[in-house]
Amino acid sequence: MNFDFSLVLVLVTALAGVLWLLDRLMLAPKRQQAVKDAEATAGRSLDERERHALLRQPGWADTARSMFPVLLVVLVVRSFLYEPFQIPSGSMLPTLKIGDFILVNKYDYGLRLPVTNTRILANNDPERGDVIVFRYPEDTSINYIKRVVGVPGDVITYQDKVLYINGQPQPQTLLAKLPPSRPEQLLLDEKLDGEAHRIFRDVYRPVINGTWRVPEGQYFVLGDNRDNSKDSRYWGFVPEELLVGKAAAVWMHWKDFFSLPDFSEVRQIN
Repeated sequence: MNFDFSLVLVLVTALAGVLWLLDRLMLAPKRQQAVKDAEATAGRSLDERERHALLRQPGWADTARSMFPVLLVVLVVRSFLYEPFQIPSGSMLPTLKIGDFILVNKYDYGLRLPVTNTRILANNDPERGDVIVFRYPEDTSINYIKRVVGVPGDVITYQDKVLYINGQPQPQTLLAKLPPSRPEQLLLDEKLDGEAHRIFRDVYRPVINGTWRVPEGQYFVLGDNRDNSKDSRYWGFVPEELLVGKAAAVWMHWKDFFSLPDFSEVRQIN
């Protein structure tokens, strides 16, 4: 079972808020009354030490009061503005590497409620060439990242490792053969609607040919590591309701636990 951080964050924030309100609305007035009663009994005003002892919050209430604003800010930013993700696989090489930490723009495709992912405010729609994060249609507890190549109404053809959109081949330019002596992989520049990005193609991996018409409200996605990506060619389209956001930037690379974080590759994602 996958760890649902959004659900945990919502529950913890709600619990902190409830405990804070419980103390503020019910227990704090009782502490104030205790001060008044003590002063009436003593026939004098209590000194600062005595007042502090009677007004002191329980430990759980003080923790809730301190943590609730912080948790609320994190929840709002993460749910409606930007959310961090880590790239776990090589399906988006060479654009994104394993260990890249990215920021995902949560509001570009409309505001959505945390946990349920229900859109409450429409904004832009994904365009060809966008790198998007979405919930995997076959297991919505898992997040995937791929590039949009087909929008509603498009006819997508993948033939002999060349992408066709509505019958038009998308230009590919060879940049390098890897390794140069006995190449097993090709680095190419591919253009979608005139916008360039880089892809990998394996020399010996069998090709997957097919044609798909993108339904209304859904998207066709591919990995930039074309022969090492499980994408729409295998499991179909991405429904609009499963969109999480648009991948905006790489802010850190951390190869593994035993290496140091690398901030030298900060960049926008194209």
